Amino acid sequence: MTKTRLESDSIGTMAVPADAYYGVQSLRAKQNFPITGTKLHPVFIKNLAQVKKAAAITNFDAGLLTEDAANAIIKACDEVMDGKMEDSFIVDAIQGGAGTSANMNMNEVVANRAGELLGDTKGNYTMVHPNDHVNMAQSTNDVIPTAGKLTVLDLLTPLIRELYRLETALIDKSIEFDDVLTMGRTQLQDAVPIRLGQVFHGYASMVSRDRKRIEKSCREMYTVNLGGTAVGTAINVSDSYFSKIVPNLKMLTGYPLEQADDLFDSTENLDGFVAVSGVIKTCAVDLSKMCNDLRLLSSGPKTGFGEINLPAKQNGSSIMPGKVNPVIPEVVSQVAFHIVGHDTTITMAAEAGQLELNAFEPVVFCNLFDSITTLEKAIKTLIDNCITGITANRQHCKELMESSAGIATALCPYIGYKEAARIAKTALKTGKSVRSLVLEQGFITEKELEKILDPYLMTEAGTPTHC
Repeated sequence: MTKTRLESDSIGTMAVPADAYYGVQSLRAKQNFPITGTKLHPVFIKNLAQVKKAAAITNFDAGLLTEDAANAIIKACDEVMDGKMEDSFIVDAIQGGAGTSANMNMNEVVANRAGELLGDTKGNYTMVHPNDHVNMAQSTNDVIPTAGKLTVLDLLTPLIRELYRLETALIDKSIEFDDVLTMGRTQLQDAVPIRLGQVFHGYASMVSRDRKRIEKSCREMYTVNLGGTAVGTAINVSDSYFSKIVPNLKMLTGYPLEQADDLFDSTENLDGFVAVSGVIKTCAVDLSKMCNDLRLLSSGPKTGFGEINLPAKQNGSSIMPGKVNPVIPEVVSQVAFHIVGHDTTITMAAEAGQLELNAFEPVVFCNLFDSITTLEKAIKTLIDNCITGITANRQHCKELMESSAGIATALCPYIGYKEAARIAKTALKTGKSVRSLVLEQGFITEKELEKILDPYLMTEAGTPTHC
């Protein structure tokens, strides 16, 4: 049988595994919240420990922690940040109590490990207590949102890096396909000629805009309410701690953190997380739209658009031999659907807070962390398994463009819209080319028509010269 130790809290006494670094409050939370089966995000765990480390440094400087206790807490936090005790964090990512369970899980693990370093036994808490020492001058209500903001910043860094890689890959394709002429489409109907390189450059510009939005959204995460404790009044906080905690955390993290001017606002409102979620959603929607285009442009190979080829990554069917599906664009779109759902959850959770605290930060963080991480991974596979390997069916693109009546649009400045429309309709009805119909009518000389209907010139900005 597993050996246990008895621990007590305000609810009562409970048996905890003797060798566990977590304590009674963590175990109660594990039993109360068997919700998702997903534990706290490892980056969030790291940042919770980082907040505790900054607090220990600050409380020692204030003369409120002994040097031995402070050093033991700092060393325990470093071990947690190195991932050495990840199994000790047992609470579910979604939990009641505004994150108190997550905070206490960290307090108990750090207290037990710090006490152990000082020669104490787990669960004794004589030398280092979870609340009195590890949580000194803190509340769940300023610790959890601060750790959440640090985690968002950490997770956004690789996402921004992948977006930059995607932007670069799309620009490379725009250069490669700059001489590929095809037919542009609006409402899925023939429009006017366009270069395939211009299509891909448009995608690159979109991704660049999304990347810049996300970089700008990082600023929402730099203002923290650490030091405000329960509701923003800074109850149980020394003057020294209040003035130094955020600068110390800033030094540890390297982020340009600032203590909120209005700690009441910063404690009760989650709009910063909604803002970040919104730009993540926007990016996901944009990428899904692009992937819809890629699936259309590559459709076929014989009965669809067939203008580009996506890399073949795996068999597309268990029954149809040789079928290959656009699985990478498909998965990116599914991630986008996933993120849109997360954004709705985050939005409603932020709206549902009451008075001095929003109790729904756990579900906000669970969804926002997942949105950022899944989008990053989706972009990575999109680049490596799709974009870099796309090729163009150059001859097919040219044939589509030359067979389309859409080039009649270029005639409007010379023969007028009405006459150009008549020629386009005649071309569609008879199968004759626009070029031959114009020459038959004698509107324009062959030399002039060569210039007017030069498809490359149609894709360049400029004012036409009227005949």
